[in-house]
Amino acid sequence: MRVIFMGTPEFSVPVLEALAGAHEVVAVYSQPPRPAGRGKKERPSPVHAKAEELGIEVRTPRNFKAPEDREAFAALNADIAVVVAYGLILPQAILDAPAKGCLNIHASLLPRWRGAAPIHRAIMAGDSQTGICIMQMEAGLDTGPVLLREATEIGATETTGELHDRLSAMGARLILDALSEIDSLILQPQPEDGVTYAAKIDKAEAQVDWTRPADEVIRHINGLSPFPGAWTEIGGERIKLLRAAPAEGSGAPGEILDGFTIACGTGALEILTAQRPGKRPMSGADVLRGLRLPARLG
Repeated sequence: MRVIFMGTPEFSVPVLEALAGAHEVVAVYSQPPRPAGRGKKERPSPVHAKAEELGIEVRTPRNFKAPEDREAFAALNADIAVVVAYGLILPQAILDAPAKGCLNIHASLLPRWRGAAPIHRAIMAGDSQTGICIMQMEAGLDTGPVLLREATEIGATETTGELHDRLSAMGARLILDALSEIDSLILQPQPEDGVTYAAKIDKAEAQVDWTRPADEVIRHINGLSPFPGAWTEIGGERIKLLRAAPAEGSGAPGEILDGFTIACGTGALEILTAQRPGKRPMSGADVLRGLRLPARLG
């Protein structure tokens, strides 16, 4: 099939690689290069870089308001467009341009967790499972009918980074299945019940509140790992907490019980992985070396 691929972050890269190995990817659309690093030099997105490596034309319109951008998209005469974490709301003219429309790979079991951060929110909410949906796109936010879906269990201490990688690989596999069966798949409208929205992660929600129950704090830490990273302050340093697990013990919220075991509003948890400013992630025990520990974390 003649495929247009539209994606931006690392999550989308395995999908592009899978499509390029099985179909004719006639063009890749990605977000424009953005300033990054200390020098604020413009850096292409992960999808942009991979497309150039594969020798595929890359287009980076800021939006599709200009008629020439819409015309250039339609002129590709694509059979289908595949969209995964692109970062733009597509106007109807773009959705209608490919012969078989636009398919979106969404990292949740729709209609749960429509929106920007479904992986983070599923872990933070304590969901036992999530998955991938291949959806026919329409004008609403992740409201289109679903062609294929596959569920997977969320591990008890799985982080967003780990689940991200698993779902990315699952999406790459499932989109190839969808394209091979595209003419026989039945569109399944999403139910009206069970709709939730995965709001974009705000860095302001990253500070740990030790007054919450331990299971909630664990989900908060693991759900924000590795980005933006939940944090607490120790010895004047903002320490990123990257993996937590249940632990025995009790005490006042924020009290350091033993090693890197911390009491919460109810119960306790152990920090397994953490990161000091400017350092690489380390085990909780290694992070504590050289830090002056207070009796209780704020």
